[in-house]
Amino acid sequence: MIIIPARLNSSRFENKILADILGLPMVIKTATQVSALDKVVIATDSLEVLDLAKEHNFQAVLTSNKHQSGTDRINEAVNKLDLDEDEIIINVQADEPFIEPEVVNAVITRVKKVKQNNEETMIVSCFKKISSDLADDPNLVKVVLDDNLDAIYFSRAKVPYNRDHVENINYNGHLGIYGFTKKSLNKFCSLKQSKLESTEKLEQLRAIDNGYNIAMVEVESKSFGIDTQKDLENALKIFGK
Repeated sequence: MIIIPARLNSSRFENKILADILGLPMVIKTATQVSALDKVVIATDSLEVLDLAKEHNFQAVLTSNKHQSGTDRINEAVNKLDLDEDEIIINVQADEPFIEPEVVNAVITRVKKVKQNNEETMIVSCFKKISSDLADDPNLVKVVLDDNLDAIYFSRAKVPYNRDHVENINYNGHLGIYGFTKKSLNKFCSLKQSKLESTEKLEQLRAIDNGYNIAMVEVESKSFGIDTQKDLENALKIFGK
């Protein structure tokens, strides 16, 4: 099941998930983008979004407006839906209206492998190779990987630090798509916010801080999350043709 957390208020872009994307509200465009992969449910704190979802034939769950993260919001929705503990849950952000279905499917496939092999993995996510210039942007989260493609650390800083100015160093840009089972999602949301999470404002660090694995899969993607009005304008220039 794909669950899209859809909080209406946004500090940098008011009501951004309602912004028009090629004739559809952003949250509905995102849901439509991935709807061929699995059932899509929208988890929201807004009656307006709830009505929009119904209008466009998507199931929606009304959740608390007190959640600090989208993961907490989808966790409430999952428990309200009374899903099986082994149900695969994919968190796709509402501000990714141009996310490639192949990217989301890569995460689904990796979660299935985790289940099949009984791997000790709490979360599956994905990354793409990025240039050194892009790695300078603190809004683009970087992930450092071990040789098994498990995440060692996520940061807004440019990591790893290229002390000797080696050419062609790899920088990995994190894409905010997360795969869980219901059981691992419940476990993650039962953990207390960690110091690193609070410092970087990256909730996935909570898992690493508590000794849990995050398995990463490499993907190719031109999509990006829309955080500002400028991001929206750029996205429409690139993808709106």
